[in-house]
Amino acid sequence: MIKNFRKNNIDLLFIFLSGVVLLFIASPIIGLYFNSTLNGLIETTTDVEVQESIWLTLWTSMLGTIVFSFFAIPLAYLLARKNFPLKNFVNGIIDLPIIIPHTAAGIALLGILNRNTFIGKIAETFGLSFIGNSTGIILAMSFVSIPFLINSARDGFLSVPERLEKVALTLGASKTKVFFSISLPLAWRSVLSGLILMWARGMSEFGAVIIIAYNPKVTPILIYERFTTYGLKYAVPVTVIFISISLMIFIFLKVIKKKN
Repeated sequence: MIKNFRKNNIDLLFIFLSGVVLLFIASPIIGLYFNSTLNGLIETTTDVEVQESIWLTLWTSMLGTIVFSFFAIPLAYLLARKNFPLKNFVNGIIDLPIIIPHTAAGIALLGILNRNTFIGKIAETFGLSFIGNSTGIILAMSFVSIPFLINSARDGFLSVPERLEKVALTLGASKTKVFFSISLPLAWRSVLSGLILMWARGMSEFGAVIIIAYNPKVTPILIYERFTTYGLKYAVPVTVIFISISLMIFIFLKVIKKKN
């Protein structure tokens, strides 16, 4: 009886504490919707600058995720399957973009991408500039978000029994075939989660992007500009629209992952 009472008490305590956390997360978002007016949302939705900004944010974050996945997923597999000197050091490097302030990340990127650097000069020979350009935005977004893909994919590959891969190899399958027919299909949920997290994190990036490219404006920068220039009244509608679109895409991707 006493044990059951204590068990119920701890359950109630955990439910209460969980509720506090959920309220802390949800209440600011809910508050945004209550502070918005229908006329303001309609007016903002038809604003060409807002439309272009949201589209820019969506496609740059998505393209960065797709392009860098071709590099990040193989790296994640190597980290899951291979032991090599300085492996912990490599894992530490991967997590650096999460740890350092994102304005510092932008400064670091600017240091190797500006027109006076080796990379910048090579890019200019092809008529490309990273500064104030969508290419620079993609690189800034990808830099701060790629750890989420690598870490999630690595955990997924670690969950795949290595003996299955070894059996396939002993039966004559090539390493490439083993990867694409066993390792990746069994780890795909974690890989997809990593892709979603990388895309979402890149899309929300502000600090690194504003250092590399204030213009063209991604939505987080546009929201900041409208807030500092016109105040909360003009920043809220853009925020609500951007959050709503992001949530719809995020939920859609999660549903696809769950169904499969």
